[in-house]
Formats: sequence, C-alpha cells, structure tokens
Amino acid sequence: MKKLIFLTLLLTSFLGFSQIKHGLRDEQGRHIIPRGFVINTNDHKGEVFFKSDDYARQVRMGANHQVIRLELGKVSKFPGGNVQPKYLLKLDSLVALGKNHDIKTVFKMTVYGVDKFLWEEFWENKNDQQYTTYINAWKVIWERFKDEPYVLGYDIVNEPRKLKMKLSYKDLTDKYLIPLYQRIIDESHKINPDKKILFQSIFMNKGEKIDNNQYAEITSPIHRKNIIFAPHIYQSNVDFIQKNMDRFDKESEMLKAPILIGEWGFPTFARTDTTLVGNWGQLKYREMYIRTAEVFDRMGVGSIKAWFLGNRTMQNFLKPGPSTWSIFSDKTDAGTVERKYITDVIARPFPQAIAGDIQSFFFNFAKRELDINIITDNSKGASKIFIGANRHYPDGFSIIINNDFVMYYNPLKNVGLEVYKTTKDANPSDFIWDAKTQKLIVLKWGKDNTNYNIKIVPGLLNF
Repeated sequence: MKKLIFLTLLLTSFLGFSQIKHGLRDEQGRHIIPRGFVINTNDHKGEVFFKSDDYARQVRMGANHQVIRLELGKVSKFPGGNVQPKYLLKLDSLVALGKNHDIKTVFKMTVYGVDKFLWEEFWENKNDQQYTTYINAWKVIWERFKDEPYVLGYDIVNEPRKLKMKLSYKDLTDKYLIPLYQRIIDESHKINPDKKILFQSIFMNKGEKIDNNQYAEITSPIHRKNIIFAPHIYQSNVDFIQKNMDRFDKESEMLKAPILIGEWGFPTFARTDTTLVGNWGQLKYREMYIRTAEVFDRMGVGSIKAWFLGNRTMQNFLKPGPSTWSIFSDKTDAGTVERKYITDVIARPFPQAIAGDIQSFFFNFAKRELDINIITDNSKGASKIFIGANRHYPDGFSIIINNDFVMYYNPLKNVGLEVYKTTKDANPSDFIWDAKTQKLIVLKWGKDNTNYNIKIVPGLLNF
C-alpha cells in the first residue's frame, strides 16, 4: 500500500503539479523566480542616483525584480512630511530604468523622512488619523503606477514594531497588524486590483528572538487575494537558517500566500573587507550566504538582497563594530567594486522565467552545476535561465538536456552556442546565449508538456 501511494504521488508530480509552490506567475503564465536588490533613494549621506549602467549591472547579477524603498516623508502628510513632485519623478525614472532592463518593481514603504514616527502612537490610531494619513500616502503611489505593468506590487508596512506597547506579539499582530493589512489591501484593490500586496510580520524588540528569529510568527489568516508573504531573514547562524525558513513556510501555508524573501543577507562589518578567516572573515560570510542560498533554492523562493549601493557610510549598532548592507565597497552612492565573497553567491545561476512548471532547481556551488527539472508548456512563450557565465563559468559551460541534447559555449571562440549532440525533436536555433545579460534564452522546448532535466555544467563536455 505504501509503495502504491508513493508511486501515485510520483506520477502526480510528473503530470504537471509543480513542486515549487513559492514561484510567481507573470502575465504570460510563465513560472517566475524573482531575484534582485533593494534600491534606496537615499543613504545617510543624502540622495542616491542610478543610471542605466547600474541597471545593466543588476541584470548581469541575475536581477529581474527591484524593491524601491519609499521615504514616508516624501509621499505623506505626516508631521515634517509632504508629497514632493520631484521625488515622484525620481520614482518614475527608477521604474523606467527597471522596465528598460526587464526588471519589475515593488515599492516598499519605510517610515523615514518625517519629524517623528512612533509605532505606539501609530497603533493607537486616534481619530483614525494615523491610518488614514498612511493609506493616503500609499494612494499617491497606487494612482501613479496603477497602469504600469512593470510595477508588480507594494510591500505595505516595512518591519512594523511593538517597542514599548504592553501586549504580546500575537495580540499586536491579531488586533492591530492584520486588520490594518486588510484595510490597506482593500483600499489598494479599489485602485489596482491586479497588483500584488506584500506584507511582513512584526520585527521583535532586541533580545526577544525566538529560535534565533527576530520576526514574530503570524498565526491568523488575512483572507485576501493577490498577497505575497515577504519576510526578512538576516541570519548569521547557519544552524537556524532551515528552521527559520520552515517556520515561514508554515505561515505561508496558513496565509495562502507564496513567499518572496523581502530582504536577506547578514550585514558586512568593516573588518570583513580586509580579513579572510575568523568569526567575521570573508570565508565565513561566503559559507553563511551559500547555506542561506541553498535553502532558498531548494524551497524555490525568490529573494531580494539589501542593498544595491556603494559604501559611503556604515552603521554601528552591532557588537563587532561598523557594518553595512551595501554590496559594493567603493565610497560612492552607486558602486562598482563588488564584495565578491557575497555577490558571487547572490548572482548564482537559476531559472528566471520558465514556459511551464518548475519542479525543482538547485545550484551546487562546489561543482558549479545548476540542475533544473521542469514540465514544459510552449504556449507560455520563451524561457530564460540566468547563468552568469562571466563569474561562474570563465572556462565555458555546457547545457545538457535529458542527457541526449548537448550544447556548449566556448569563451575562447565567442561565437555563441555550439552543438555537440542533438535529437530529432530539438532545434538548436531555439537556444540563444545572450552574453550581454548573461542569460540563456530558450524560444521553444523540443517537446511540449514533457518532463525536462536541464543541467548547466562547467567546461566543454567531451564525451
């Protein structure tokens, strides 16, 4: 009987039920794995500006989404704040830069830029003024981008806090946070019902972690459509990464919302840039990031890394000293000098958009091998696999599909993909290597509604 059940489950998976529940679907119905960066509009030194080359760099690091961090003081009527037309034009330009590079946008509201924002006062919501003012700030954004298909959605409250309130995290979540989420979602859907709403859990006070997780558990449903659970994970202890993500997975099931990790990656300390070994050396960071990436990929979740910035300033709130989330080390707003001990992990190969269902994918860092299992559906259009050959395969790479169709890219020739072995169903001209974006474009799979195993491996295969 057990054997029969196992075979039934196995057959069901092969007949088209995707094994990855957290990937999203685009307007063509392709299975999407979102990756990208938090884009700040300012840092502690002032405004941050980006140009087209910065977005081209994001694409070559695997980005297909960006999260633009909004400043509440520039889009609201909170004390000290005001809706600033110049700031809105800046947001327009960031969305356009993303669109020009096939990067979709999520906006995330922070509480920066006002004279003061007290979470305790916000939750009390006297005369409904706090919530109304906050929602009106969002309406500025919703109205502006309601017809822009490259705006995926809105992360509605960034890292909500309890601070000095005398109640449990569960009570704060159930009595205040979830009703606020429901109200914001309902107002948003009146303006743009097709946009996704991203939401987070309460960011717990210092010293109140549970299982080394700083974010309180959500245990009650929201009962709304088009929602995405967007927790943050800044986990330095590799023994807790899987445990934290398993809890998020459980919440996702209850909430009926896929996971997109809204921020991740433990901050880098000043000493890390000059040290290989030790507690905060580069080798530890590489392992920490690899272990996190492996858990993400086995679960099939998308992830957004903070921050796509240079390193003009550092913060100093952790015991080991000054730290930053910036992925570049140069002293400019938009950097170019990568912290490669983390960026090579962030920019790992993965299936970005698949015409069909992604069953599983995994990048083996030790072997430099990407393994993808899909069920094809050519009616959904072209597929895109980010390979990042410039950093992961300087020795060239080979593409192996079901072990009977093999192509390879030789960087010494720079003539595109070459065929080693093919089948009657495969059309090599449907496989295009785009060196500019570091992507493999598949115009059409050889067989439709078929299980395919795709491997990307280093070097030029010589059977």
